[in-house]
Amino acid sequence: MKFSLVAETLGYMENTTKRTELTKHLVDLFKITPPEIISKVVYLLQGKLRPDHEGIEVGVAEKLAVKALSKSAGIPVTKIEHEYMKAGDFGQATATVLGQKTQTTFLKEDITVERVYDTLFKIAELKGGKSQDMKMKYISSLLNDASPVEGRFIAKIITANLRLGIADFTILDALSVAFTGTKENRPKLEHAYNVCSDLGRVASAVAGEGFESLKGFQVSVFSPVRPMLAERVKTPAEAREKMGHQFAAEYKLDGERVQIHIGNDKVVLYSRSLENITNYYPDIVEKITKSVKSGKIILEAEAVAVNEETGEFLPFQELMHRRRKHNIAKAVKEYPITVNLFDIMFVDGASCLDMTYAERRKTLERAVKEDAFSRIMPMTIVTTDDEVEDFLENAINSGCEGLMLKQLDSPYRAGARASNWLKLKREYRNELGDTLDLVIVGAFYGRGRRTGRYGALLLAAYDEDQDKYPSICKVGTGFTDESLDQIYQILSDKIVVKKDPRVDTSLEADVWFDPEIVIEIVASEITLSPIHRVAMDGIRKGSGLALRFPKFTGKIRFEKTPENSTGVKEVVTMYNSQKKVVQGEKQF
Repeated sequence: MKFSLVAETLGYMENTTKRTELTKHLVDLFKITPPEIISKVVYLLQGKLRPDHEGIEVGVAEKLAVKALSKSAGIPVTKIEHEYMKAGDFGQATATVLGQKTQTTFLKEDITVERVYDTLFKIAELKGGKSQDMKMKYISSLLNDASPVEGRFIAKIITANLRLGIADFTILDALSVAFTGTKENRPKLEHAYNVCSDLGRVASAVAGEGFESLKGFQVSVFSPVRPMLAERVKTPAEAREKMGHQFAAEYKLDGERVQIHIGNDKVVLYSRSLENITNYYPDIVEKITKSVKSGKIILEAEAVAVNEETGEFLPFQELMHRRRKHNIAKAVKEYPITVNLFDIMFVDGASCLDMTYAERRKTLERAVKEDAFSRIMPMTIVTTDDEVEDFLENAINSGCEGLMLKQLDSPYRAGARASNWLKLKREYRNELGDTLDLVIVGAFYGRGRRTGRYGALLLAAYDEDQDKYPSICKVGTGFTDESLDQIYQILSDKIVVKKDPRVDTSLEADVWFDPEIVIEIVASEITLSPIHRVAMDGIRKGSGLALRFPKFTGKIRFEKTPENSTGVKEVVTMYNSQKKVVQGEKQF
């Protein structure tokens, strides 16, 4: 398949932010894509080569790409850098340079999707001292034969700057329309995606084998399942209103959620965002099999840092010392953990997702032998507010954040956030309730002691229905000098010249970022705002929702993707639950 067809579609998509139009362009592209390569097209649309949990990245820095373009076009690096500065976009600069190239290629090869994908895969696999030279050679080879339009998007893909304003849900919608004729069948595609976490694989199945093939997607070891998420409540009474008379209460720990896959004498660990984090926890790999009675099993757990002398749980920030490439053995020794198991997804060749919570809990207890390292999360069945309060007090005294409340008869809804699971935390006793996990989308330069750094960050929630990031507040408090420096460094390679098309705000930031980094925020309450865009016009015409007196808690949520950040529907629920809200305003 000619890559020019993909590049043409990408060009159309760059010129719109409307989800309906983006979906239509994808539908048109999928319909002309051969089934045998549609997975490659889907991966490239996502700006990747394989699903995230496989950890395969192109890994080309812009500086190397500039050198490759210089070699291909026969134009000095300085002139290319000038074009880049002028355009503010490396893809556009590449198109301009290729249009001016002075070198002629006599034996051109066609630029196909297969060639682009396979070349990028070779680049991703390169390691060692001479890898940079080989990467430059591969990139130059592609650009030698590329038209300006093709080169523009090749450059964007290899430098991870393909910003189309689409997420997984948009691609699922388009696949459903393209291959089943209607968006109504998206839930079936989404289920397949939830149990395999591989959008390319889902696309390949529905395009090549038909809609019925989706029934074949089942939970399997070493294919991570998209985790079930919880809604929030402020009081035991609110929980009983949603869950009924009787439900389970579990400790909620301040750690990292880990999906543990065991089989064939191998252990693989995945984070909440399905990143392979096995290397960060060699102690889990070494010890967990001693606690498991089955040969093949998938478990969910919370890894929590502990004080070995007292057994006390330590804050989440302590656990993040494990997130390093080097000296892991030292980190394991300095920051010991326990593994606290709370669910089971697969055992003895069968999925557990359709089991009720009560059945899964009994299955978990039968499948695991507890020891000092691996424990089953404390749980009790509650029927009254007093019982919830007492168990919450025990959890807090044990160093927990609060409680997870779960319906006894509910299945495991992979990839869903629903009221089958609720979280009740100590800070819910204030006016607003929970903390919020928000996405950094922009920044404003600081003054005084913050000169040269960011004085405030522009934050957004995630709108799942629109696949957008509407702004909800600016935050400038709660930052230490150390955290400011850390965030400045983290954001340095997320800077973009123009606002991402999915960011929805009326403010003009000094600096814009790719919506990737999630941080935790507390606030006094949620108010109506004519400036911020969350739930715009949903509560009152001309107003959105904003946080009053937001403050950074100190937590950077490395384990969360932006799509896992606090959603617009959650914010509306929190707003409507506030005591000050007039009943007549609850219209969203």
